[in-house]
Amino acid sequence: MTDLAIDPNEGVIVIDKPAGMTSHDVVGKIRRLVGSRPGRKGKRQGPKVGHAGTLDPAATGVLVVCIGRATRLVPWLQAATKTYEATVRLGRTTDTLDDDGVETSTTDASHVTTDDVQGVLGQFIGDIEQIPPMVSAIRVDGERLHEKARRGEVVERNPRPVTIQSITIDGMGYEPYPHVALTVVCSAGTYIRTLADDIGQALGVGGHLTALRRTASGQSTLAEAVPLEGLDEAGLRAALQPPLTALSFLPTVTITSAMAEQLRNGQRPVALGLSTDTVAVDPDGYLVGIVHDVGNQLVSKLIMH
Repeated sequence: MTDLAIDPNEGVIVIDKPAGMTSHDVVGKIRRLVGSRPGRKGKRQGPKVGHAGTLDPAATGVLVVCIGRATRLVPWLQAATKTYEATVRLGRTTDTLDDDGVETSTTDASHVTTDDVQGVLGQFIGDIEQIPPMVSAIRVDGERLHEKARRGEVVERNPRPVTIQSITIDGMGYEPYPHVALTVVCSAGTYIRTLADDIGQALGVGGHLTALRRTASGQSTLAEAVPLEGLDEAGLRAALQPPLTALSFLPTVTITSAMAEQLRNGQRPVALGLSTDTVAVDPDGYLVGIVHDVGNQLVSKLIMH
């Protein structure tokens, strides 16, 4: 299947984010590589750049970055299922639910076994609710929670629904402290540090996140991720994926040329029996956009060209 010919500075690139950088820092470097810069009256000149799912500074792994017209795909790429490798220290809690925070309690966890951990994981599988941590980027009263947290404020947060498909124990150790390594497959918006704290609480010893690596976001995996360090313009162009490739986790439907033209002109062809957002391609395999059914009509949610 082919896709639109894309500009050398347009498409999707999967970055292996290093620790110590924010996701915004990564976007900043990509902007410099593609010549995106501040213009007059705050408007940027050059291709737009955006990422599809924030990683905390300490976290590493898959960060999907969109360039040019591909930034229009961010809502779908951001909503894709995520996979993480996480390490949870047991017997210690912190105010940030991770290793960077101030210690708030310690408990002997040397008695906790793999079977004990396995025994509590079931309660976190499926549709659950999480209370966002104070260090998250969610806005409350017009301000991000982490900005309030830096001032020492703690405010009430409403639980948010998330879905955890699976949690697998990869290993458990006791040196230098009791800890468990987990692989978590979950919906977008899941806070792994909150999950670490909740697991610790369920075990009766407390716990916090000590390491986090995203290994997949949708169909984008570490296997195709490129390191940020040393990335230059030529390397970026070589690693760029066309929009259609990045959307491979969504169902695809081939529509007629006439239907494609109707959609591009803002018209609504006859519905195709689609139950979810679907990637529409024309008979030549070119990406038309993302569509769904509304009643007996096919409606475009995004038209790429």
